Amino acid sequence: MTVSVIAKFRVRQRPLAAAAAACLLSFAGFWLAQRAAHVSMLDLMVYRAEGETVRAGGDLYAMRATSANLAMTYPPFAGLLFTPLTLLGVPEMRTLATAGNLLLVVALVHLSLRLVGRDRLETTLWAAAVLVWCEPVWTTLRYGQINLLIAVAVLWDLTRRDTNRWAGVGIGLATAVKLTPGLFAFYLLVVGVIRLRRGEGWNSWLRQFAVASATFLGATAASALILPYDSRRFWTETLFETGRVGFAEETANQSLRGVLARLMHTDDPGMWWAVAAALFAVAGLVLAVRAALRGDRAVAVVAVAVTALMISPISWSHHWVWCVPVLVLLVDRAAGWAWTAPVAFAFYSFALWWVPHDPGRPELDQNAGQMVLSAIYPLAAGAVMWLLAFRLPRGAGPGIEDGAAPEEKTGAAAQAVAKE
Repeated sequence: MTVSVIAKFRVRQRPLAAAAAACLLSFAGFWLAQRAAHVSMLDLMVYRAEGETVRAGGDLYAMRATSANLAMTYPPFAGLLFTPLTLLGVPEMRTLATAGNLLLVVALVHLSLRLVGRDRLETTLWAAAVLVWCEPVWTTLRYGQINLLIAVAVLWDLTRRDTNRWAGVGIGLATAVKLTPGLFAFYLLVVGVIRLRRGEGWNSWLRQFAVASATFLGATAASALILPYDSRRFWTETLFETGRVGFAEETANQSLRGVLARLMHTDDPGMWWAVAAALFAVAGLVLAVRAALRGDRAVAVVAVAVTALMISPISWSHHWVWCVPVLVLLVDRAAGWAWTAPVAFAFYSFALWWVPHDPGRPELDQNAGQMVLSAIYPLAAGAVMWLLAFRLPRGAGPGIEDGAAPEEKTGAAAQAVAKE
């Protein structure tokens, strides 16, 4: 009997061991490829400079760092979070940032699989081994960016049970660091209000929105107490200086505003962008709310993420690490290779970098073919939103409305799809 148990244990461990080996080999290859490419981790150096400015009592929004003369663009709370970076040497900081981001890739894949109810460890490791090579992840590690941390914080909230009183903290902190995750809080509010009006009373959606809002306000208030001048300047001046982040027409800007800027050969598409962003925001949120109300959390979350990226004034290509849950959802719902392959190609091909891009601003004079390539993420986003609305079979992942764990929901989701 003992021999039989041991044999079964070994058989079960083999798939996990194979997945772990594949993930480690892939990550090792990724690390070596980044070293061979002599990645600068430029943004990480800016974060360190921001932390040094905070410690020195300097002006955060007058600071310029690195040879690229980059400025602080995040709220003051981010500057406070970056102060620990000043306690490390630069080589140690870069090594820890790379290792930490690779672990965050695993966490993001795990939470994306949890969102669709399939978060087995071996599946997570196999998927992470593949997804680490997509362009948004590569560029995030190349620059030492915090996009993976932001996505993990948000998804941690949105895959909790409804009884988890900490659900909402991740969205609140993410919004205090980078404002765009605030759209997830708005989504929670809208769904919560609709449920309230349907007679459900104070519900888990409204509670999570309240926790997210309180966390954001608390972090922002603490920043104002510690950094009063910087806080006043950010919320009254810097917040509205969209050009401070970079030129709208840059190829790296994969938002609606970037597409329109390149299409119109201008760095300011003006009202055209405002109208397009408003229409996309309404359509995206309607899709997300309807999915949430029928219990399809995965579609709702992906719709909000894509909407936030599309309507933001600047969505650099590395912000699109949300392609991880997008691709996980398409594969899980069997969208078909005719649709999944082109979306995967968009995020793996690095095609947006095939067009001229340099400080001379050649993006202002792109031809039609170059415009298509430099709009590859928004085009993929449009295809994804169409799939979410019309093509994907409905499902039900883990949701705060009923508190069911993913493994408990998988069977129910399969039954729901079978009945349709």
